[in-house]
Amino acid sequence: MTKRILLINGNPKKKSFTGELAKKYQLAAKEKYDVRIHQLADMVFDPNLDTGYDTPQELEADLLSFQESLKWADHIVIFTPIWWGGLPAKLKGVFDRTFLPGFAFKYHEGKSYPEKLLKNKSARIVMIMDTPPWYYRLLQGAPALKQLKIMTLKFSGYTNIRDTMIGPILGASETQQNKWIKQVHALGMKGL
Repeated sequence: MTKRILLINGNPKKKSFTGELAKKYQLAAKEKYDVRIHQLADMVFDPNLDTGYDTPQELEADLLSFQESLKWADHIVIFTPIWWGGLPAKLKGVFDRTFLPGFAFKYHEGKSYPEKLLKNKSARIVMIMDTPPWYYRLLQGAPALKQLKIMTLKFSGYTNIRDTMIGPILGASETQQNKWIKQVHALGMKGL
């Protein structure tokens, strides 16, 4: 069976280097794998989880499609810019609205830890930033990476979660940008 890969371009802007990298990964991966992509900029939904988990909030068509792709995929690759050290609000909204009880996890009476419902899946997080990656990791503590990797993906059952940090983008030469494009292309060819 062919590996099924879901790409998420998590930049809410229509045109971005993040989107360019996601497209390069997609072009490389589709030569060997079954690939779907969700473009955050094209998704229409309310990013706010208005009542938390107290009352169900009806999912818009784009979020239902996104959930279906999450179930379908063996591997997800999330491309996201880092803004103010975190994820763009709309991307955070996708996770808030779709990684819901009964879909991503389920608590059972008498147990402290939930059942993980998105098991047997792997992930890669590609973060694009103006900050040097070493600085973001060591001095800033990589808060968005920890949130997405540990508190969202691992909590829901994903394993083998890898990350790639790209930056600083600000002032990067065309030569440097091409190195990053080749790096992402190689990941796509291997389905990583």
